[in-house]
Amino acid sequence: MNDQELTNDSLAQNFVQFALDCGVLKFGEFKTKAGRLSPYFFNAGLFNDGAKLGQLAKFYAKRILSSGLEFDMLFGPAYKGIPLGAALSVELAALGKNVPFAYNRKEAKDHGEGGTIVGAELRGRVLIVDDVISAGTAVRESVALIKAVGAVPYALAIALDRQERATHLHNGEIEDTPYSAIDYIRQEVGLKVCTVALLEDLLKYLENTKDSALAPHLKRVQDYRAQYGAR
Repeated sequence: MNDQELTNDSLAQNFVQFALDCGVLKFGEFKTKAGRLSPYFFNAGLFNDGAKLGQLAKFYAKRILSSGLEFDMLFGPAYKGIPLGAALSVELAALGKNVPFAYNRKEAKDHGEGGTIVGAELRGRVLIVDDVISAGTAVRESVALIKAVGAVPYALAIALDRQERATHLHNGEIEDTPYSAIDYIRQEVGLKVCTVALLEDLLKYLENTKDSALAPHLKRVQDYRAQYGAR
């Protein structure tokens, strides 16, 4: 089963509900790195206690195992990827897939074991674990680290794909591209991508919710996607 066959299902809908319950997913007006005013914001840093992090790892693990991805280890890029990778490795082991994990430091350590990589040796097919992707900078840095030691950057797992157009710098101006950051990761970087939920799953949740307080946000999110959504 590939990463597109598990899009609009109960797992994604349950994840959206979980993110709302935890205050990780919020509605309002939020400025993105691209300078856009988004009607929603996803802050995975608010999965900030043991129960929330453990449940988050369950969502990742179920999606990853269902995707059929074949990988040999996990890598969590600093900083949010570090607890994600550790928690996911514990959950995968509980489900019968015990794999090593590693993460990086932002600055190289010049004593002790030294270097920028902590944990298991990077080798084989590496699954990168992160929360959301905006410009894809952290992923490209992770890919470079993994390749530098002879391992294979194989796939990326994230919580939410915003499905909006990426930006790039052209003649000193920030311009929209027709593709999303995830499209870029798939096509240009060559990674397989596994997502727990997509923006369309959030829209489906808003369309079906019985919570009247959330109803006004549906059109705002729809309008945002119409303006900034990737092809």
